[in-house]
Amino acid sequence: MIKGVQLQLLMGSVSAEPVPKALIDAVQSVQVTENDSNQSGFQISFSIAKESLIQRELLPGGFFDAPRRVIVVVTTNGNPEVLIDGVITRHELSVSGEPGAATLTITGLDLSQLMDLIDLSGFPWPALPPSARVAIMVAKYAMFGIVPKVLPSVLLAVPNPLETIPSQRGTDLAYIRRLASQVGYVFYIEPGPSAGISFAYWGPQIKAGAVQPALSVNMDGHSNIDSLNLGFDGIRKTLFTFFVREDTTGVTIPIPVPDITPLNPSLGSRAPIPLSYTKLDMASPEGEDDSSAKFQAVAAASRGLARAAQRADVISGSGSLDVSRYGRLLRARRLVAVRGAGSNYDGDYYVKSVSSTLRAGEFKQSFRLTRNAFGSLSSEVPV
Repeated sequence: MIKGVQLQLLMGSVSAEPVPKALIDAVQSVQVTENDSNQSGFQISFSIAKESLIQRELLPGGFFDAPRRVIVVVTTNGNPEVLIDGVITRHELSVSGEPGAATLTITGLDLSQLMDLIDLSGFPWPALPPSARVAIMVAKYAMFGIVPKVLPSVLLAVPNPLETIPSQRGTDLAYIRRLASQVGYVFYIEPGPSAGISFAYWGPQIKAGAVQPALSVNMDGHSNIDSLNLGFDGIRKTLFTFFVREDTTGVTIPIPVPDITPLNPSLGSRAPIPLSYTKLDMASPEGEDDSSAKFQAVAAASRGLARAAQRADVISGSGSLDVSRYGRLLRARRLVAVRGAGSNYDGDYYVKSVSSTLRAGEFKQSFRLTRNAFGSLSSEVPV
């Protein structure tokens, strides 16, 4: 393994325990992809010999069968971090006639996959706001260490149970995502901070907070990444507007939806001008629980804020780094500073996804970044 990097692998049916040392020694590669708003996944490859523990006991005993729980913990410079807490969805055995050349590869998704197994369409949810429904659904998976982190929506309309009773459509995961999309929220499961504990987040996408140490390029010995590509999409940014009719005068008032909010602040000093315009549909989307005008207006505003924030991310980046040079793990769903790319592109970025690949003697990460403005807001960056 790499100096300063340690791999810990835990597996089990419900709770996960450290795997035998022979299994750790058989690891060829570990790949984990962490996404900001979608499911995260993993793939682990093991080398197996004819009389190895894997071939002799673990495979015949169903040790790698779905939905076996897998937790990957990586310690860099004494700092342990949970890369993923998930379940196996499939495994593949590659057989070879050469001794020690056979491999077993397990593939899986994060713990949200457990919420996507049983279709509960028709289950009633009377007199409960969306946030309460989500909290109750997530609580069913507490045995896996999943803790709800649910932020109530500004959309507080609760249907009258004497008039209508909302019913679930699809699996828990599908319904939670449906409720999130109706109010401009996201849903994901974030592992850690300790092995066996995860937080199920349902709330607005947050692009603020502490900034990870800078990704440095073109700085000779101070450079700490292998590559970085940055680009600007000049026509992506869109001005969203919805119309509200004033009851007293009957006048229709256009209301532009801002793309800058406390949860989605400007990450640069110069924001591009939107070149396109989109009118938001005020009609309740399919599956909404209330058709009142007030409900529609607030729902449209919530969805509009989320869409405006997404379309405002006109600057994107991708690159790769070696963890031993960077000195720590780069994590998704957080901010990171960039320096050395020039005054136009230096500054803070939001990390949309990170793919971590760990092999013997090598630990690398590829990443995708976004931001909504040019330039830096500060002359200093964390290092």
